[in-house]
Formats: sequence, structure tokens, C-alpha cells
Amino acid sequence: MQVGKLVERWRGAGMKVGFVPTMGALHQGHLSLVSLALGEADRVIVSIFVNPSQFDRGEDLSSYPSNFDEDLKKLDEAGAHCVFFPSVDEIYPEGFSTSIHVSGLTDTLCGRFRSGHFDGVATVCAILLSIVRPDIALFGRKDAQQLAVIRRMVDDLRLGVEIHAGDIVREPDGLAMSSRNSCLDPEERKQASVINSGLSRAAELVLEGERDAERICSAVREVIDKASLATLQYLELVDPDSMKPLSKLTTPALLAVAVYFGHTRLIDNLILEP
Repeated sequence: MQVGKLVERWRGAGMKVGFVPTMGALHQGHLSLVSLALGEADRVIVSIFVNPSQFDRGEDLSSYPSNFDEDLKKLDEAGAHCVFFPSVDEIYPEGFSTSIHVSGLTDTLCGRFRSGHFDGVATVCAILLSIVRPDIALFGRKDAQQLAVIRRMVDDLRLGVEIHAGDIVREPDGLAMSSRNSCLDPEERKQASVINSGLSRAAELVLEGERDAERICSAVREVIDKASLATLQYLELVDPDSMKPLSKLTTPALLAVAVYFGHTRLIDNLILEP
């Protein structure tokens, strides 16, 4: 049965439908979104689609981790009611020529370094939401800029979907769970916990009364620089809604970071409250 018709049948029975879009290589962070959706909806659909349009020239789409059979097993155990795994041709049929650009929000942080990435994200999410037509869709807070972009896109296009966010899920050493973590070699994986250590240092400074963005970021850089394999791409304190840089912490703000370990790029963030 086509996913759209399945949703219509559920809706006809008075059921609320939740949707969790993923690119596969599922970990506990994804499964926490499924659990959250199960608590808020009667039926939950999870999509698995590695979206080619959000990878720029400097990234290797073919190297993105994948384990489809294991993903299906995890989703079955998690209680998902349907897994939607469209082909590239289903999402981007011959002659497809549309792209969605969310201006402003995509100019900072990851948007400065990943040309076209958020256009690809916004476009594929609009397509998936249009196909599935859920009542709610769930995304993780680890991809904070992506979350803001999707919320704006959904509001601007009046897609009629509630966007809910799930908290960051971390490994025991504090590293944010990510499909890309599996690409780290043992030493890179060991050092990668320095990202959370840096964010924790920022939280300590704020509790001590620090409000200057540059001093907060400088302290985080010092921590991350102690990892010999870490290459900091960006570290900024920004408004969590507009993604614009802040010089002072006067309202809740997003401290966002991207770090390379070898060829693997990891992102993380923390909300700081004055």
C-alpha cells in the first residue's frame, strides 16, 4: 500500500500520525525520536532516504554509513508502524527542477561551509512531508540550524504540520550520537568527547557569571584545541531562532560548534541561559 493511502486510512479511523524522517544508519538518537512520536501520535512512520541533494562537492555521498537490514530491525523493536524507503527516482523523478531556499537562516554556521546543503534539506523535507502528510514530524535538536530551517519552511509554505524537537542523545562520554560517529577511527573516537567537554566548560562559565560571547568561545576553543586530531571549523554563539551571531549573552542563546576529526565532520550545540 502506498504510504499516502495508508495515512488516509489511519486518518479516516481518527488516528493521529507522526513522522520521523531519517537518512538511516540509525542510533539511539533516532530511536528516541520514534519513542517521542509514539507518545504523541497513534501511528508512526519512519522514512529512510539518503538525500543526494544535501551533499556538496566536498562530501562523499557514497561513504555515508548505511545498514538497512539493521535499521529495519531497530525500527521494528522500537514499535514504528511503517517504514518508508523511497528510491531517488521517487523523490526526484525525471525533469525535477524545483529547489527551496530559506534565506537568512542558512547564511551562518553550517550554511557558510556547505554550499546548497540547506536547500537540499528544505526541498527533500517538503517533498517527504507532502507525500506522508503527517500531523506531526520530529527532528533532533543536535541539528539545530536544520531544525530552525525546517520550522521556517513549514510555516512559510503553510504545510500544516507540527514540528516537534527531540533532545540530543549522548554517548556515556558525552559525544552527541551521530551516524557519522561510526566513521571515526579508535583514536579519533576517543578524542571526539572533547567537543562536549568544551560545551560543558561554556556552561560552567555562564554559571559563574560570564556573558561575553568571545570570552565564552575562547574558553571552549582552548578545550577543543587540546585534542591533537581536532580541527575546529566554527564555534559561535547565535540566536536560536534567527541563527544570527551574538556578542553578549542576554537571552537564551545557542552555542554551536563543528569539528573535523580526520575526514569526519561532527556538530554539536548547547543552549546557554543567562
